[in-house]
Amino acid sequence: MRYAVVIEQAGSNYSTYVPDLPGCIATGASKAEVESLIHDAIELHLAGLRKDGTAIPLPTSQVEYIDVAA
Repeated sequence: MRYAVVIEQAGSNYSTYVPDLPGCIATGASKAEVESLIHDAIELHLAGLRKDGTAIPLPTSQVEYIDVAA
């Protein structure tokens, strides 16, 4: 499956979350680190849902960039 993630710069680090998986978050010192950490967090989150017998949410979020004049 392919989930959309939101990556935000938060001061001197980065944070990320998965809109389709509430509570699935990660923080890291760099964008590369946070991308790796959220990948692991998604896998762990899905494993926990499976173990609990909870349905796995399908990816439904979409990401687009919109250009606007400043």
